[in-house]
Amino acid sequence: MALTAKIRTRDGWAIPHAVVTVTDTTGTQVLRIQADQDGTIHDTTPLNPGPYTVIITAVGYTPTAATALVTASGHAHLGTHTLTRQGGTELPPPGPWTIDPAHSTIAATAHHLGISSIHGRFTDFTGTIHINPDDINTSHVTATINTNSINTGNTLRDQHLTSPDFLDTENHPHITYTSTHLTPTGPDHYTCHGHLTLHGHTRPIDLDLTYLGTGPDPWGGTRAAFRATTELHREDFAMNYNQILQAGIAAIGTTLKIELDIQAVQGTTLPTT
Repeated sequence: MALTAKIRTRDGWAIPHAVVTVTDTTGTQVLRIQADQDGTIHDTTPLNPGPYTVIITAVGYTPTAATALVTASGHAHLGTHTLTRQGGTELPPPGPWTIDPAHSTIAATAHHLGISSIHGRFTDFTGTIHINPDDINTSHVTATINTNSINTGNTLRDQHLTSPDFLDTENHPHITYTSTHLTPTGPDHYTCHGHLTLHGHTRPIDLDLTYLGTGPDPWGGTRAAFRATTELHREDFAMNYNQILQAGIAAIGTTLKIELDIQAVQGTTLPTT
């Protein structure tokens, strides 16, 4: 007899610690086996022909059940079974991931004159993500942004933003973010809790984080994609400059909408091509 199965995450990654339990029609356990490092089950324990109930479990995942029919030849092929994270939340495979700035965007939007918006982005930044294999909620991210890389598409405006009125890049050349933990909020959604240091001031900032999935890249690596948003208040970071127009309207809004579209490469290095 050969009982075979593959246990995978939603993105197709092996779950090496998955356990398959087989019971007969009386509810008696007849087999219990753990998947190998490739998330594969292959067992040769003799079983009588007939139907069996198969329960697949893994720490941190929602159990699933299926029916297996052992044929007269003694074979039962269960195929590929997908386990989902408990609560429906998913993250990439564990270990280090490196943010790829060439395929990521950190953007900020501010109101202008109370009727439109100014859009800018930072073009120079680095970051790492670490997925904890034992407790995904303690996974963390760190990022460093070069403040002098702000680009709004207008040279004079960018020069003003890098001046002491705003970012003061000469005295504060970097913005840093260090997360502390994650809180699941729904399928593939988290709140990322952390601390942002901007303009010499550190404040707790939460990111509304969405995990978008993983896939291969043209350089033989694996990439994960994320989207995160938050709002910042300039006065929290002592950036109080503004110009009040005759109608009493502030030229630049005090609230900044931050949007991050992030690609990260599995491992500690980025491709060189």
